[in-house]
Amino acid sequence: MSSSALPTLNSGQVKELDRLAAERFGASVDSLMEAAGTAVARFCDGPAAVVCGPGNNGGDGLVCARRLHEAGCLTSVCCVDPTRLRGPAANALNALEMAGVGVVSDLRLDGASLVVDAIFGVGISRPPEGPFAEWIEAINASGKRVIAVDVPSGLDADTGVAYAPCVRADITITLGLPKHGLLLADGPNVAGEIWVVDIGIPDKAYESLGIKVPKGLFAQASEVKL
Repeated sequence: MSSSALPTLNSGQVKELDRLAAERFGASVDSLMEAAGTAVARFCDGPAAVVCGPGNNGGDGLVCARRLHEAGCLTSVCCVDPTRLRGPAANALNALEMAGVGVVSDLRLDGASLVVDAIFGVGISRPPEGPFAEWIEAINASGKRVIAVDVPSGLDADTGVAYAPCVRADITITLGLPKHGLLLADGPNVAGEIWVVDIGIPDKAYESLGIKVPKGLFAQASEVKL
């Protein structure tokens, strides 16, 4: 399917869809996060390190880590300041820890053939700083394959500007529908191969925002390559 066949979402629409899905259509953020992390894990074909930030994108990564642990291919879970996790992301952390997996607050990529980038999602609108920037630079310098969750960390989901630094992904798994920035400016240069995955957002939630999803988009498979 060509990229022109799908509508795209900006960061404001993503937040509003989360709210509508939960409040009007019974699809909680926890359930969407579970579906997102599970979908990303399906693309991991080797020993993987999962690198998370403190927001819901990090929560997607924590769900992915739990699925990879169940499959026996998780090497580490690293989270920048896990004490900042709240709500559904904190629930994902609790589920991971109950499965017997510890989360470290330093970057550990040893033993991994690929890295799952779940540091930043659609909310970033300025260059990463501090440990976030250091981790992104280290991921890029590692030489390992990178799978980004929703958008590569450091990419502005609205404008397509790749801030310095920005993760350079081999594959980007974007959730529900593509984000504007993946197809604009620097987006195609840092996103790599882009797959759109179904995470269970009801069509009626999209319709409430005037977004028309192609009928039967995920009828044959739960993911579509752009």
